[in-house]
Amino acid sequence: MIVCPNCNHPNPDGAVQCEACYTPLPTIGHCPNCGATVQADAAFCGQCGYNLHSNGAATPASVAIPNIPVEVPQLVQPDPPLEVSQPDALGTNPDPNTNQPVISPLPPTIISTAVPEPAPVVPEPAHVVPAPAPVPYPSMTQLQQVTARLFHVQSDREIELPQGLSVIHIGKPNDRIPPDIDVSGFSNSEIVSRIHADIRVEGDFHYIEDVGSSNGTYINNSPLLPGNRHRLRPGDRISLGKGDLVTFLFQLA
Repeated sequence: MIVCPNCNHPNPDGAVQCEACYTPLPTIGHCPNCGATVQADAAFCGQCGYNLHSNGAATPASVAIPNIPVEVPQLVQPDPPLEVSQPDALGTNPDPNTNQPVISPLPPTIISTAVPEPAPVVPEPAHVVPAPAPVPYPSMTQLQQVTARLFHVQSDREIELPQGLSVIHIGKPNDRIPPDIDVSGFSNSEIVSRIHADIRVEGDFHYIEDVGSSNGTYINNSPLLPGNRHRLRPGDRISLGKGDLVTFLFQLA
């Protein structure tokens, strides 16, 4: 009986393939010691423990090495050393047969044909062009500050608006708000209130407003209502009071 190593199914002796899983079955042999059935590739008998490969392993045959003669070449005898005679005081060598000095001819002059190496070429320094001197930038022209003026029509007199003020008061001397532009010296100034109008400066723009005067403020002959303001443009006509008696022209220079 052969037991399948895959599914342990018992198969009859001599079977080559398992009847249950169709796995190839191992070859069966017999133990030479006890005769028990063992697999052909088993190392020991499962019945008696006999080493199945103790007598089966064949001793490999020794390989005979052929005796091939090796030819050894004969050693070449070196030439005997040459005897070099020492030159005498005159620089001549004596003849070994006559023991007479033999004057050796002068060695021929050897003319060297070697081409001399060319001298290394030293590159000339490159002509360095000096960098042009930096040209100083012209100083930036400062923007001219716009100057605003009031031209008094009745007297042909110009009044320059004060610089650095955001609010310029127009009127006559009083105890509350002293005027920045005093019109008390002009003719017909009695119609102008002590606190009459203000000119406000915002950036490059000028605005005028009436601050509650008695006779009002007129721009280009149109009344400027209290609380409203007008943006002044060059050539605008400003009248302080009625009748166009105290009149200014707004100018920019």
